Amino acid sequence: MITEFCKTNSIFNSFLRELRDISVQGDSMRFRRNLERLGEIMAYEISKTLEYEIKEIETPLDSKVVSVPSEEPVIATILRAGLPMHQGILNYFDKAENCFISAYRKHDDESGFEVEIEYLSSPDLEGKTLIICDPMLATGSSMVLAYKAALEKGTPKKIHVVCAVASPEGMEEVVKNMPDNTDYWVGEIDSHLDEKSYIIPGLGDAGDLAFGTKV
Repeated sequence: MITEFCKTNSIFNSFLRELRDISVQGDSMRFRRNLERLGEIMAYEISKTLEYEIKEIETPLDSKVVSVPSEEPVIATILRAGLPMHQGILNYFDKAENCFISAYRKHDDESGFEVEIEYLSSPDLEGKTLIICDPMLATGSSMVLAYKAALEKGTPKKIHVVCAVASPEGMEEVVKNMPDNTDYWVGEIDSHLDEKSYIIPGLGDAGDLAFGTKV
């Protein structure tokens, strides 16, 4: 299942517009908060797909039967750009376990670049629901390699891929290489990748806009 949020009229589109708008991007605190808001909205939608159970609670005046999730997902993020979206998802799944994966583009003058995984910190993933977030799904390589790296901690029963902006090429790559039990939650699928594998029109470097330019 691929859910593209921009196709439904909602406040989500206002937050995504500000992420793209160069006149707003200079405010890094607002950029981070908008990524966090997208994560919150996506977490709410993902919550509708989880398994639920009935529990009885006591109020000050009576008892009440409620339907609540019977599991807590594991939230994974690809550092560093994914941290604000991760926080947004964690705001809603506040009892979730967390996984952090470092993936970066290692550039080569001759071959362009390749994605390398440097760091993984994760709980046991066996039989759990895994949410992996990264604001930008460009080539899709980082997402696929991050998932494969996480498998050393166990095989999830369900995967949710979360991103703000994706390219058609990136979507094709992840759908081809991720398990069939993966759902995709995407703010918008853009036009294409340019010759440097940046998403067009995209929004720029999400990590730099959120946390400052790296050298």
